[in-house]
Amino acid sequence: MEAFFRTHSYLVEHTNAPVRRTLMDEIDWSDRLIGIKGTRGVGKTTFLLQYAKEKFGPTDRQCLYVNMNNFYFQSWGFVNFAHKFVDSGGRVLLIDQIYKQPNWSIELRRCYDELPQLHIVFAGSSVMRLKETPEIKGIVKSYNLRGFSFREFLNLQTGEHFQPYTLNEIINNHEHIASRILQRVSPLAYFQDYLHHGFYPFFLERVNYSENLLKTMNLMIEMDILLIQQIDLKYLTKIKQLFYLLAVEGIHSPNISVLAQDINTSRATVMNYVKYLADARLINMIYGVGNSFPKKPSKVMLHNPNLMYAIFPIQSEKQAVMETFFVNSLWKDHIVSEGRKSHNYIIDDTRKFCICDAQEAGRQRNNNETVYAQYNAQTGRGNHIPLWLLGFLY
Repeated sequence: MEAFFRTHSYLVEHTNAPVRRTLMDEIDWSDRLIGIKGTRGVGKTTFLLQYAKEKFGPTDRQCLYVNMNNFYFQSWGFVNFAHKFVDSGGRVLLIDQIYKQPNWSIELRRCYDELPQLHIVFAGSSVMRLKETPEIKGIVKSYNLRGFSFREFLNLQTGEHFQPYTLNEIINNHEHIASRILQRVSPLAYFQDYLHHGFYPFFLERVNYSENLLKTMNLMIEMDILLIQQIDLKYLTKIKQLFYLLAVEGIHSPNISVLAQDINTSRATVMNYVKYLADARLINMIYGVGNSFPKKPSKVMLHNPNLMYAIFPIQSEKQAVMETFFVNSLWKDHIVSEGRKSHNYIIDDTRKFCICDAQEAGRQRNNNETVYAQYNAQTGRGNHIPLWLLGFLY
């Protein structure tokens, strides 16, 4: 136990989260079983350690961070360990990479039932369906940690402390909000950098970002999909091939039959693989209003613009990049559906958006029922809003 406390103390003391994530204040930390899901590379480990640092500090032995990479847990599990931790005065156990532990959900349930004084916060993959896992269904509180928003990236790059806004606030008051921000910084000076390399926190590391992102994308498929979904290794190449075919096509309606022929498998298998890629946050599936999986998506796009720049030889068409940014920004708290026209989307089943170039706005017919999210614009007017401002939704 002492070795675990020493590691915990060192990690917490040396944790320096560059941006305080808003999720920290959205979680009800009084719940006894909390799951933090997120795609690989978004900073789940840092998030857990930052919580320990804020609430307890590096030397408070009531809180302990452990990682299931430790071989100790492969032999002994963490139920007996949790008992020892509680017996020593422990109250909050932070468990990282929970999915690497066999029978993790069964062990979590045992801890929940046998140790009512213990609070467990665990981090896992976005592929995990926590609320559908039988052993912990009904008792786990699940949250999603996302990559940096444009607001978080801008704060980090400028030293500012801009706060997030709701979608209604942005739509109804975007001229005033944008004016206040522009008095302090020029967002467009940072926007392209964010689109290229600002979503995943590891851009702060002194490594080649694109190479690191490619490595992360491969791990998402090899670990988050194959390991968690228990797919045989021999199908790895087919899933990677499917992902590449979807990526190079840009935003499009996938032809499932052709894809099935291309990777030599069935249509049903292709649909399952597409769903796995979406769960891993590698792609986004867009449906028409009222439709959902297992129906074929109306559109498929990469999950965020950073992925578009990392995959060769994708020609990152500006319109596609901006639509990908729009969908990724809205995805956290809203339902994004396909609109009736190209470049159009319906948010929360009612609100119409069109993503367009401000430099071509004069050629468009203005529809008062549509919100025009314009790129190449610092400010907007009326129902024309600057697209970058939607990066302030979280």
